[in-house]
Amino acid sequence: MSAELRIFSYMPNPRVAKATIVARLCGIELDVRGAAPNELSDWLWDFEARPLSDEDKAKHEHLVRQAKTGFTARLFKTEAFLAAHPFGTVPAAFSADGEIGIFESNSIMRAVARLREGQHGLYGRDGLGASRIDSFLDAGLLFARDVQVYVLAMRGGAIPAHVHAGVTQAFASYMAGIERALSGGHGFIAGKELTLADICYVTELALMHNEFKYHELLAKNDLPVLLTNAARETYPLAFAHFDRLCAHEAFAPDMGPYLRTLKAP
Repeated sequence: MSAELRIFSYMPNPRVAKATIVARLCGIELDVRGAAPNELSDWLWDFEARPLSDEDKAKHEHLVRQAKTGFTARLFKTEAFLAAHPFGTVPAAFSADGEIGIFESNSIMRAVARLREGQHGLYGRDGLGASRIDSFLDAGLLFARDVQVYVLAMRGGAIPAHVHAGVTQAFASYMAGIERALSGGHGFIAGKELTLADICYVTELALMHNEFKYHELLAKNDLPVLLTNAARETYPLAFAHFDRLCAHEAFAPDMGPYLRTLKAP
């Protein structure tokens, strides 16, 4: 079977896992391309994304763009890539023919689900169901932005107090909402079925687990760790849901290896 959607991104990336988890649940073939973040400066950013040799780089010097958030080197982005992805970011998804670009991980996840729309309940059973799921996805974006800023700060070796304060507030707000959503006893965040809301939640919280690698940096800056046993006691339903889904057969191929790369205390 040929791929129905192509995705280019830095890897591993739990936000790409949003799409790959949906693909497993729906029986969809994806073509995922990428490398570690520090290696993407050696790649051609294009539908036909690929590593560049030194000779290739010389030939493609006219494609060089200044890197932005999360990257520090020059990047080789084609005009076709920027036409499909006007903000120039990854993960970047393409239709099978490369003509249509889809950006932002939640939108890519929705696109994969829509490839089998009507055959599952991942994006709701009707318009209202889909809108409720969208509500959780939109709330997740607020959490996701602060988590990304936090993770990038930790990776950069400095955590400004305002960054930690922002993610602390976002974490408390988001987790409290997820806890309340699960307290209804339906088993899943948006209702009685596994949906995109659950997938988004698991992958965004997985990204925050990068904190495990930086406990010493947090201590050096006199900043408290957020993912603690106390947090699990405060949000027991939310963390139990996270653990249960990480072990799910559609989640485990992504979540297992990713979380194992992060050293828990």
